Amino acid sequence: MKPLPRSSADILADRRADYAEMLFESGDPVAAAELMLNALELAPGWALGWFRLGEMYEAANQKEPAVAAWRTVLKLDPDGQTGAVLKLELAGATPKSSAPPGGFVEALFDQYAETFDASLVEKLGYRVPDLLLDAVKPFAPFGTAIDLGCGTGLMGEKLRPLAGRLEGYDISAAMLKKAEAKKVYDRVEKADLQTLELAAASADLIIAADVFMYVGALDGIARMVSDALKPGGLFAFSVEQNDGPQPLKLRESRRYAHSETYVRDTLGQAGLALTSMSRGAIRMDRGEAIEGLIVVARPV
Repeated sequence: MKPLPRSSADILADRRADYAEMLFESGDPVAAAELMLNALELAPGWALGWFRLGEMYEAANQKEPAVAAWRTVLKLDPDGQTGAVLKLELAGATPKSSAPPGGFVEALFDQYAETFDASLVEKLGYRVPDLLLDAVKPFAPFGTAIDLGCGTGLMGEKLRPLAGRLEGYDISAAMLKKAEAKKVYDRVEKADLQTLELAAASADLIIAADVFMYVGALDGIARMVSDALKPGGLFAFSVEQNDGPQPLKLRESRRYAHSETYVRDTLGQAGLALTSMSRGAIRMDRGEAIEGLIVVARPV
């Protein structure tokens, strides 16, 4: 997938966009949006510019022009890299979805691959690999372990001593390049988890660390995992917890949160029995602790 250009390719448009960003940072989103709109008159095909314009209108509490800007993005970004459809959903301008666009997830993690480890561990207090390791360690060792959404290999580094064979799958080629360089996986492969197929009864452990908030509905993945696990195998994963009435909720962060009831029901419908479920802070986000669930299940 070819990344969207960060620049408009028009010097004057870029200059106006830079000034718009300065106004936005100074706390004047109305003036920023006006100047960004002027920039886009010079570069009407600039998808990221239209997306940013929508964010400026949003900050100025101007919902209708924000929605119009994001609708323009949809025409210019067929792969959905910007995630504009999720912004439209949050604005109530499009039906609720059960999954984000694959292009959005891929572009997001390709963009953050270089700084991912440092940002998560050092700045955001990322705890999921350690929490999942504690949850599965009593059942070790594992003949074959599969790391879904392996990213740069933070979970894989923890699992390596416990697994005879370790495989990693991720949608981001840039993330996989980082993971491969750590030399902890026997195999890494680029794959969209929404369409991934694993061989039946091929894994002793399937794990997903901080992945499902970028997947949405879990019924398809749960069925795939249930089929891929050997008898007695384990499925371990984390989710952001939704304490509200909805089973599945798209948050302002454009990540999905799952309710405890939804997780239990989805596992049961896929033929998986809950082994353990614990709640706790999984990382920080904008100065606040994000509550999550650490879940372990196995085939019935």
